[in-house]
This record gives sequence, structure tokens and C-alpha cells, in this order.
Amino acid sequence: MTDSINGFWVALERDTRVDDAEPLLAAVRQLKGVADVRANVVDSGSYIAAMQAQTELRSKVAAFLGDLFK
Repeated sequence: MTDSINGFWVALERDTRVDDAEPLLAAVRQLKGVADVRANVVDSGSYIAAMQAQTELRSKVAAFLGDLFK
């Protein structure tokens, strides 16, 4: 027996203005089986999470490069 899927999360590669994202939202709404599509508005929490992830990645890259050139 296989699992059933009731939805998907889709992440855009960068924050996009609402008017620029509208064609993409309209296209997804036209796909067979799609009941609803909603945009997720950027807020301070998502900005903070992105900056924390970016800082962590920079730190790991710096540590890797530091180890590489010891």
C-alpha cells in the first residue's frame, strides 16, 4: 500500500513581488487536481530565518576554507 499525498510545498528561489508572481500562481491554479493556491507573504520571521541560514552557511564555508589553507 502506498501513502497518499494531499498537497505540496513549493519554495521560490528568491522573494518575488506579488505582481511578478501572479502568472506563476495562475499557471499552478490551472493544473489538474489543484484545489487552491495561496501566496505566502514575506514577513520579518522569514527574513530573520533566511539571514540566520545565510550566516551559518558563510561560517561553515569560512571554516572549511580556513582548514583547507592551514
